[in-house]
Amino acid sequence: MNHDQARARLLAERAEVADLLADAESAGQQDRATEDEEATGEVSDAAQLLTAEGQDDAIAASLQDRMAALDRALRRLDDGTYGRSVRSGLPIPEDRLAADPAAELTVEEARTSA
Repeated sequence: MNHDQARARLLAERAEVADLLADAESAGQQDRATEDEEATGEVSDAAQLLTAEGQDDAIAASLQDRMAALDRALRRLDDGTYGRSVRSGLPIPEDRLAADPAAELTVEEARTSA
């Protein structure tokens, strides 16, 4: 994948993740507002609200992590190190970058990190 293609894919995914993150954060705020209503006695199932709030927070955290990975990949494109492992400097295979344009490690390195 050439750098222009990589940049286009990274920016497209970043825009998508930004939209999903905004939705997740909005849902979390909505859950918190509903929880506040529950505290005044207007809603009856606090456990369900807390579960929804926790799920929204987990989704938002995951999306924030992905956004950070995409931003790091864009910086690597700018500094000329894109497509190389951040750990070893070895080339990351094209098929791995096609599957995940923000990949930071080779498959072997990622396996040993998990």
